[in-house]
Amino acid sequence: MIRRTGPVLALLTVFAALRPAPGRAQTSAGSAAEPSAAQTPFHVGFHDDFFIESADGNTRLNIGMVAQTDGRFFVNQEPAPTSTFLIRKARPTFSGRIMKCFDFKVMPDFGNGTSVLQDAYLEIHFSPAFRVRSGKDKVPLGYEWMIGDSYVLFPERSLVTDLVPDRDVGVEVLGDLAGNRISYQGGVFNGIPDGTSSTTDVDTNGAKDLVGRIIVTPFRSGPTATRPVEGLGFHVGGSVGRESASLPTFKTPGQQTFFSYVSGATADGTRTRITPAAFYYYQAFGAYAEYVRSAQTIARSGTDADISNHGWEVTSSYLLTGEAATPGIVRPKGNFAPEAGQWGAFQLLARYAVLKVDQEAFAAGLAAAGSAEEARSLGVGVNWYPNPYIKVYGAFERTAFPGDTRGRPAEHVIFFRTQLAF
Repeated sequence: MIRRTGPVLALLTVFAALRPAPGRAQTSAGSAAEPSAAQTPFHVGFHDDFFIESADGNTRLNIGMVAQTDGRFFVNQEPAPTSTFLIRKARPTFSGRIMKCFDFKVMPDFGNGTSVLQDAYLEIHFSPAFRVRSGKDKVPLGYEWMIGDSYVLFPERSLVTDLVPDRDVGVEVLGDLAGNRISYQGGVFNGIPDGTSSTTDVDTNGAKDLVGRIIVTPFRSGPTATRPVEGLGFHVGGSVGRESASLPTFKTPGQQTFFSYVSGATADGTRTRITPAAFYYYQAFGAYAEYVRSAQTIARSGTDADISNHGWEVTSSYLLTGEAATPGIVRPKGNFAPEAGQWGAFQLLARYAVLKVDQEAFAAGLAAAGSAEEARSLGVGVNWYPNPYIKVYGAFERTAFPGDTRGRPAEHVIFFRTQLAF
């Protein structure tokens, strides 16, 4: 049953009731007869986002929002980076389907004081097992990276995501097989450096990246209204392509650069990435582990070097209030209502991550001055879900740089975030 919600949607509902449907009978005075329920031009309501839908359900517009306000405070560190409040994300989302078989999504972002088009794609549905998507979207590679932006456990993703691409323009095929136990994505993209996103949305060279991933959940029995998918799953992603452009920088969870390549160094040859992962969600417990290796030929002053950087992480969570752990929306057993003694859901978090830069980058003089060879991050946190659409994060992360002979101090950062996401 569709629930109508909010004053704006109520007005749309009134408009839908008053507007004559095509072919509607007229009275002798020329006024339209009252429509039947089947003739109502569209439905409006809210179900995890606001929607307007045609009566037959074949055409639908979904309107959503992700808004994040952060506090980032550095402690016990000299010299300390600037502690600040910031708008981390402000993303209105417009998605839906056209004439049953065509899905779309457009999502700009106005966070961090900039305006960026994050997603813009059209998807054609031939069957659940075969769909074609073209436009700008997340590059389907890393496991943690592919978790929705509003569902990641910690305020910032782990060090591992420094080694996978963000969003890029391309064409891909995707689908679900074997009763949704196997999911796949694979396509051709312009190609961007690790940890970056396409900004101009135009390639600077003719080379392209082939990217793909497969997720297998062999024990999946399918979600129900009260119980999401449980059990063990496996993920493997990879990419190959040629690059002749800029190189990445690597950042800590506090968004401070700890490694960059020396000026004049450029990507100049084949780049490969591989990222296996495993995940497990059972009742209130959830965990995943991921490894990433990114190898790239780099040139400077007429010499080439093959650089291979790698990282890994283990992340776990536990819902103290007994809700089901999930990589998607956490739905509290009792939404926040102090007068009824309901406080929402509470979740404990822990994460350990490592990123190692190839020593050859330093031996070949490709690392910029002050760069660290390795970063190790330990994070703990607690999340509060007053309802499925509001989330409050609190986390602490310590990132150390073992073996750094330049005496780089460890980073200690406290995160606080309030998030609206629907």
